[in-house]
Amino acid sequence: MKPLSLISFELLVVSCILLGSSIIMKHVNSMHTLHTIMTNLATFRVHIAPLGFEIDRIILPLKQTKADKLCLIVHEKTAEDKSGPYLDKIKKECKKLDVKLELSYANRLGIFNMIKLVKEIIIVEKNNYIYVNVASGSKIQAIACMMACMILKEHTNIQPFYAEPETYAAFEGKQQSFGLKDTIPLPTYEIQTPKQKLLDALNIVYTHEKQKLTKKEMAEIAEQKEIITVNAENENHSQARFASLDKNIIEPLEKQWGFIKVEKIGRNRWISITEEGKNAAEFLI
Repeated sequence: MKPLSLISFELLVVSCILLGSSIIMKHVNSMHTLHTIMTNLATFRVHIAPLGFEIDRIILPLKQTKADKLCLIVHEKTAEDKSGPYLDKIKKECKKLDVKLELSYANRLGIFNMIKLVKEIIIVEKNNYIYVNVASGSKIQAIACMMACMILKEHTNIQPFYAEPETYAAFEGKQQSFGLKDTIPLPTYEIQTPKQKLLDALNIVYTHEKQKLTKKEMAEIAEQKEIITVNAENENHSQARFASLDKNIIEPLEKQWGFIKVEKIGRNRWISITEEGKNAAEFLI
């Protein structure tokens, strides 16, 4: 079994590889014990956990933190999902504990839709204290949960944690682990994301036909949506609009983030979204 520090580091590294070299990391919190954090809070406590083949690693942390609500993420293709029996048992345990259970659905293998869903849940629960369980589902789900915590750097009420079991199952057909040895908070890191005006501009390209448009079209839409501001007389307006678009939008999206590319075809300059830009758009927009 891997040490917790290695697991945490591994999740962090894989997360950064998925988003590319434009990620800037900054350590913002140090390790604490879950008990210390829990006793310092008096707010409504919410757990977010992906459903896998685990019961104890979801239910026992609920008991330990005296949780009020469990937001359980279930595989969207329920007909082919084999975790149904575990869901039934978790429902029964939540009822015994008087913990409200709320189900959300996402593709277990789709990391970007998982990140987006976890982000959405956190934003809805922003006024509560949020525990994010990275141990109850697959590795992809664990990475998605950790990345969502890292992206929402402005929220200080999020605590991702790893639920360490006492024992593991010796054969298939049972839950993968039993008991709870410890719940260990993971250090959280900050992922720098583009400013909102850059995301708004990226969305113009992402949602445009064929995800490609001319620089002139981009400038007109950006001004109309007030993403750029042009202060110039009528005779210099077009030139000033291009200058503002280049400096404030195109340059950072292309050079700093690598989310778009600009190429000259004939007399026009065309702006198109890169693969990295498409990935970012899936969960940042």
